[in-house]
Amino acid sequence: MASEAATPGASEYPTPRQAWYTVGVLAVITTFALLDQNILGLLIQQIKTDFDLTDSEAGLLLGPTQAIFYALVAVPFSRYIDRWTRKWIVMGGLVVWSLATAASGLAASFSQLFVARVVVGAGESVNGPTAYSMVADSFPRERLPRAVATLQLGTVAGSGLSLLLGGAMIWLVAPVGSPDLPLVGVLRPWQAVLLGVGLPGLLVSLLLLSVKEPPRRNLTLRTEKAGLRTTLRYLWLRFAVFGPMFIGLTIGSLDVGGRAWGAAFFERTYGWSPATYGIASGIISIPLMLTGLFLGAKWAEWFQNRGDPAGAYRVILYTRLAAIPFSIMMPLTPTPELSLAFNGVIYLTLGMSGPMLNAVMLAISPNQIRGQIMTLYLFIYTVVGVGLAPYVTGLTTDVIFTSPDDLRWSIVLLHVVFLPASLVVTWLGLKPFRAEVERLNAEEAAEAN
Repeated sequence: MASEAATPGASEYPTPRQAWYTVGVLAVITTFALLDQNILGLLIQQIKTDFDLTDSEAGLLLGPTQAIFYALVAVPFSRYIDRWTRKWIVMGGLVVWSLATAASGLAASFSQLFVARVVVGAGESVNGPTAYSMVADSFPRERLPRAVATLQLGTVAGSGLSLLLGGAMIWLVAPVGSPDLPLVGVLRPWQAVLLGVGLPGLLVSLLLLSVKEPPRRNLTLRTEKAGLRTTLRYLWLRFAVFGPMFIGLTIGSLDVGGRAWGAAFFERTYGWSPATYGIASGIISIPLMLTGLFLGAKWAEWFQNRGDPAGAYRVILYTRLAAIPFSIMMPLTPTPELSLAFNGVIYLTLGMSGPMLNAVMLAISPNQIRGQIMTLYLFIYTVVGVGLAPYVTGLTTDVIFTSPDDLRWSIVLLHVVFLPASLVVTWLGLKPFRAEVERLNAEEAAEAN
């Protein structure tokens, strides 16, 4: 897998058609990554009943299974994202997590399901950093907000489809019950859903055969093969700009566990079935998050066109500020419809800010360590947000509030504690980020002349 695209000094970006095609394929793959990752949250109540699990044990399935291999595989492997042909890395990860998702549907015990979900996390761990690295080499810095927003169409589609398609599949397989199949044995409805969403990824992987690897750009470091030590040193020397992003994301990620418990929250609080919640949430989340992607990119470009290179960073801050009151009130509403409406506002702001979080990091990361920086950045969200936060939410319900019916109070408590703190820390990086972008733009302009 020697790199076929490490071309220092390459001055031309891919053609617009080629660049946008690459983004489109990566967005489709990201759709399947998020679908395979999030579908378990919709099925967790059935799994909890079948395996007789506590909320803490269910939280382990929702979170740490995704995080364990990210820590063990993604971070050490990240140096090869900056050296090898990236489309083959994405293809390998897609095949692994698709097979592991299907294997989750054959699990007959908690331990088997836990291991299968760990392997899902291993496969998905390389997708995000590698895809973002390819996109960053396909577009100039000022076009990154729109390009990253387009890539995150896959995030929106995957998150929404895990609700909409998952809810529909639960409804469709429910009348079948739990048939006893040859070789497989008794197949529960949630197992059939996991098989149905896992296997199609193998066909999607073939799309990468038509993608052309973009030449590497922004080779600002003097070394061509920088390892994790070089990456960490670079981040430390520029702590004023990178520190608020990393720390703010860490604090904010501790709050996202409530999303994984969404179906359980609506069932325990309002009596909605997972199928009802999944279909209703999917119908709401997909259009609102798509609207958010468009508005967020346009807003960032509006700032940039008026001379503010930190436009994407401002979008992150302003949308997070707007989302805080709705996040706190959402679990406290008296009706499920009103709770969904508040969730809609959160989906809209998430669609606006999510792509910008990655765009700002890509804009200031040198190519030789970009994959490693993005891996560390996504490591925080995966390990803390996807891995630890659902467990913290379940543990809070078990230990502090003691009753499963008090899940709503666990979600409220995490919102109140972590969302304002994350916003304040992230705000500290606004001026250093603007200064860093201006410095890089000046250096590139001097080289061009």
